[in-house]
Amino acid sequence: MLPLFDLSLKLKGFPLVKAEQLLNEILKISEDEYEKYTLEKRKDIVEFHLLNNQSYQSFIGNKTIENWDEIPVMTKKDFQKPLLERISKGFSKKTIYINKTSGSSGDPFIFAKDNFCHALTWANVKRLFGWYDIDFNHSYQARFYGIPLDFVGNKKERLKDFLSKRYRFSIFNLSDSELEKVFSKFKTKKFDYINGYTSSIVLFAKFLQHKNIVLKEYCPSLKVCMVTSEMLFEEDKKLLQKHLGIPIVNEYGASELDLIAFQNPNNEWQVNSETLFVEILDINNKPVPNGVEGRIVITSLFNKAHPFIRYDIGDIGILDEKSSFKKPILKKLIGRTNDVAILPSGKKSPGLTFYYVTKSIIEDDGNVKEFIVKQLKLDTFEIEYVSKIELNSSQINKIEEAIRTYLEDGLQFIFTRKEVLKRSKSGKLKQFQSNL
Repeated sequence: MLPLFDLSLKLKGFPLVKAEQLLNEILKISEDEYEKYTLEKRKDIVEFHLLNNQSYQSFIGNKTIENWDEIPVMTKKDFQKPLLERISKGFSKKTIYINKTSGSSGDPFIFAKDNFCHALTWANVKRLFGWYDIDFNHSYQARFYGIPLDFVGNKKERLKDFLSKRYRFSIFNLSDSELEKVFSKFKTKKFDYINGYTSSIVLFAKFLQHKNIVLKEYCPSLKVCMVTSEMLFEEDKKLLQKHLGIPIVNEYGASELDLIAFQNPNNEWQVNSETLFVEILDINNKPVPNGVEGRIVITSLFNKAHPFIRYDIGDIGILDEKSSFKKPILKKLIGRTNDVAILPSGKKSPGLTFYYVTKSIIEDDGNVKEFIVKQLKLDTFEIEYVSKIELNSSQINKIEEAIRTYLEDGLQFIFTRKEVLKRSKSGKLKQFQSNL
């Protein structure tokens, strides 16, 4: 069988073989040498962007940086300007990978990785999934993710699914009748693993629980389930293990960066130290000791196209006391969860659905800075947003059209422009809030 996944990356210009060679070299670095390696890599990426990235030069300003802790922390707000103003010298749209964040934090933006950095991301993801005998070129994935519903976007995503051996279930309608169809697919297809949004897979497990079903009994080929993008609570993990009948692996990542942490076979949440440098900082941007709670701040060690240096991802976490430079362990992650929206028809949609609705208003001109969606009643939602100017009727019409496409007719939306949005105690903005 042709290695379609590897081949698809190569055809898109992502040098996977070269990336895998470098990754293997990194993995061979001893524990004793790893701190030196990490400090050199983070120094190199800062120097590169200070020389080649005008946006980062402006961000640093005239500050004289003498040690790492003096480097200013970046936030999503620092990326609220056109992408081409943030790209390093020597890169163009043809030599970079471009994507858009989900906006789950309320601060969506378009980002870029250079082609080699993107290939390195996939090389590492392939390695980590291999811990559970999953091979992207041959293993068949049951995918619980969103998908664009416009014709071109949908076809592109379906093609990627084909090349990546994935069957995608729509998460926009998770009513019992739709989950019955999902279950039917598991009875007829030989899936090797499940991957997708935590809340969607949990809803499916609750459906199975109601019917007293263990999924593996109907789909014996299943080996493992990887959940991502949202908090996995312990009681939900137990539910998944019982009614999927397979090991549950917790993944923590960010599209603009990489996999940040991945549960290893020893049930530890192992932090990615191969392509990232992860710090836990206090409110004054100073590192806290391992075992102490703080803000998760990340440096992408290989992204030369776009700086992510001491980037505050918007989460709170704790590194385990036994962490080392080569093997950091994430002891606890705080505050990554999305509610489920219940609609008048009975449909249930995860909060991340609103990414697909609201992205129609996300322009790469920096107008809409932040937004949150609140469900006030079954049929009434409020979008609070911060922007330079009021949303116009054309933009509102686009949003309402997207709502009809992704959710259902008859929903009422209130648009409220705010100077600032109310944040949680942790400082994170929760994109979707249900008042039901």
